[in-house]
Amino acid sequence: MNIILTEFIIYCLIIMAIGYYFSKQSKSQSDFLLGGKKLPGWALAFSERATGESAWLLLGYTGFVFTAGLSGVWVAAGIASGILFSWLFLAKRFKDEAEKYNALTLPDYLAKRFGQKANMIRWLAGILIGGFLMFYVGAQMAGAGKMLLTTFDIPPVWGVILSTVVIIAIAFAGGFISVVWTDMIQSVMMVITLVALPIVAFAHIFANDISVSAALVEAGPTFDKWFGGVTGFSLGVLFFTNFSWFFGFLGGQPQLSARFMALRNDKEVKQGRNVAILWTVLAYTGAFAIGIAAIALYDQGSFGDVETLLPTMILQFMPPWIAGLLLAGVLAAIISTANSQLVVVTGSVTEDIINQALGIKLTQKQLLWLSRFSVLFFGAIGMVIALVSESLLYLVVGWAWAGVGCTLSPAIIMAFFWKRYSSAGVIATIVSGLLSTVLWISTPLEEMMTSRFTTFFIALFFGIVFSLLMPDKAAAVEEDMKEVAN
Repeated sequence: MNIILTEFIIYCLIIMAIGYYFSKQSKSQSDFLLGGKKLPGWALAFSERATGESAWLLLGYTGFVFTAGLSGVWVAAGIASGILFSWLFLAKRFKDEAEKYNALTLPDYLAKRFGQKANMIRWLAGILIGGFLMFYVGAQMAGAGKMLLTTFDIPPVWGVILSTVVIIAIAFAGGFISVVWTDMIQSVMMVITLVALPIVAFAHIFANDISVSAALVEAGPTFDKWFGGVTGFSLGVLFFTNFSWFFGFLGGQPQLSARFMALRNDKEVKQGRNVAILWTVLAYTGAFAIGIAAIALYDQGSFGDVETLLPTMILQFMPPWIAGLLLAGVLAAIISTANSQLVVVTGSVTEDIINQALGIKLTQKQLLWLSRFSVLFFGAIGMVIALVSESLLYLVVGWAWAGVGCTLSPAIIMAFFWKRYSSAGVIATIVSGLLSTVLWISTPLEEMMTSRFTTFFIALFFGIVFSLLMPDKAAAVEEDMKEVAN
């Protein structure tokens, strides 16, 4: 255990040192929020994947597969499809639009693209992102507490506090640039963990002549069924519930779209796409395999919290010096996502609301320090959420995915591909998505059909209706375009 603890401490010190080193490159608000177009495509792709997956993939999804069986594959299928779509059809468009409108954040782009109601769009998007992503940040910190409890028997409260210090330190130091470079290392650590552990686990299974198929049958009547043993309407509900993660990847996650907006040229878009797709295939195949292997190795009910499954398996099957490195991969997932989201929330407040909507004019240096102190403030809020929340990672992340990703994704898709989308339509999309998510998860409807699916189509519907009922005036749109160009 001393070896594992030593490796943990060394890893955290290295990550913070890298963050501090690259902090010297953040000299303006543009650098802090979007890297100033200084980062290579492959690094942005690694960062996008590390940010997109989080503790949810290593702790939440592996535990979900353990309790669901083969039907858990549809979650991976939905997410992989969304990642493929975003890199093939949205990444280049994000890069081009960010350059065209000189946008630093996702709300900033929507506000400048639909300038007639720019400030209202900034306020609504800022409230949406700040509200839901803080719960997402809290979920990551809670995940750190679970991992440190499982690994070192550290009380969850202290585990959350320690992880918060590391997360805030990296985001505070250099913003987007520090986060991307530390993400790159953490992304590699994550995929090594997700590839190495299932190989070792299945080697143990085969060496001990354990039947995976028999274990699936014994685990429950639906575990060995790819469609959960249901038909008809129930099959549709299962498929859309699990596949619905796809909709959040259609441009609506600001912490992911920021990586697309930071790309420098078309060549690096292709480079990033190849890296991201390969990473996704390796990571999700590995995570699914870990959940299936666990079904063969452990009885249902063996874990008080199934989201401690992966660190438990690492400690059981790996020698201490390797276990320390792989468990650092779990910590990497948590750090990379949480600090990226802190930068996004900070950008929504400092750039979209204070600098743009309120029109408070500050120097670049003042904006930079305002952003850094905002990281401290919102990091503390995330820590409080982690300490008081009893919710599971899988559920909390799912709700945040619906509230932000499945609300803003329709707005991005229509902004990119539908010329009649209007500023009133953008507002209707955000308001309807926000309200429908909150109302849906507050009622038993969430158990029937996930809000990730319903939010996307409700927001899409109202965006279309209000765009047709309240179109932007052509002259005003043309004037907005000229103003942006100037």
